[in-house]
Amino acid sequence: MQRAELHILGRVAGASNTTLLTRLDAAGTGPLAIYKPISGERPLWDFPDGSLAGRERAAYVISELGGWHMVPRTILRDGPLGRGMVQEWLGGLGEDAPESVVHVIRPGSLATGLIPVLRAVDDDGGPLLVAHEDAPDVRALAVLDVVLNNTDRKGAHAFRHEGRLYAVDHGVTFHREPKLRTVLWGWAGEALPDSEIHRLETLATRLERVDEESSELAEHLTVREVRALRARVAALLAERHHPAPAGEWPAIPWPPL
Repeated sequence: MQRAELHILGRVAGASNTTLLTRLDAAGTGPLAIYKPISGERPLWDFPDGSLAGRERAAYVISELGGWHMVPRTILRDGPLGRGMVQEWLGGLGEDAPESVVHVIRPGSLATGLIPVLRAVDDDGGPLLVAHEDAPDVRALAVLDVVLNNTDRKGAHAFRHEGRLYAVDHGVTFHREPKLRTVLWGWAGEALPDSEIHRLETLATRLERVDEESSELAEHLTVREVRALRARVAALLAERHHPAPAGEWPAIPWPPL
């Protein structure tokens, strides 16, 4: 990933910023990766500092430091369109693509193991529910999203590959103000599991060793954003509960899937 030539296969449809599917090393047979060049980023008024690619790398670093290991390997490097984020592609393409852990179901057909979080309607006005899996790894991702202050956890951004949960698309994260926007609200207000308390304690300890001005995080985030990150971790450890929507910011991204 660090040195292989990137061969662009095409652009991912629907992405708001330039998102390219590539092959590493060999155009026809090399492993797949996502390449998001900084030159293709659309300016955002509320994320004026750094780059979205840098925030994607920072999300990977935090996922590893805390022991979540849910963000696919993500690096920053040069590519055909300049410096950008390159992330390991997991799963197949088309019909072989991994399935999201967020599902759309009919009311009354709620399967065991799903938590409804949003009422919706289909094209004919019929009622639908958006529900996510009630699983420990999905719950862990909900905690990681609070830590990252993720403003865009859509259903398609969380999926399982070979039995493991992964999460992608972390360009709009780490804002210094609370901006959590997610479809994973199923545990709002509930006590955090011991496993998540342990991850948060691990992350807090490791962040204590991070210099605000010279660490890798400082390459991608402002000093105020790193301080806000530490404050979010400290608040979760003090309150020991999943947060609930505060009503001051849209709680669910659009579209949610």
